[in-house]
Amino acid sequence: MSAKKGNGLGQYVSSRAVGGVTDASPHKLIEMLFSGALEKIRLAKSAMQQDLVVVKLNAISDAIAILEGLILSLDTEQGGELANNLGSLYEYIGKRLVDANSTNDAAKLDECIKLLNEIKSAWDEIPALLATQGAAQGNVAARSAA
Repeated sequence: MSAKKGNGLGQYVSSRAVGGVTDASPHKLIEMLFSGALEKIRLAKSAMQQDLVVVKLNAISDAIAILEGLILSLDTEQGGELANNLGSLYEYIGKRLVDANSTNDAAKLDECIKLLNEIKSAWDEIPALLATQGAAQGNVAARSAA
């Protein structure tokens, strides 16, 4: 592949990512951060298994940066204890990533993937829960008006 084609592909991927971020709701942005972190950890695991040290290190660094973004997105005033607990969990995952990198332990990466998948699954359910809650409130309001 020529450098010109590779450069075009990189620009396409970058513009696609920027477009997704520009159009995304705050909920979707957090969903994208979860997906990105999981993707980077899976890449790190694959690189670890193939002894690709630089790829592993870069992927783990990227995953940690994404976790820092998740921490910064927390609203501890409104979220209270839940937000603080999530922040602690994100920090724990970051430490496990550093430990996995230094010990070359794929099981620690699996633990990080498991924890992030659990949080992401709960996050992914929020729109449906809000829709159900909104519909229930609408039904109550309709009955009250009748």
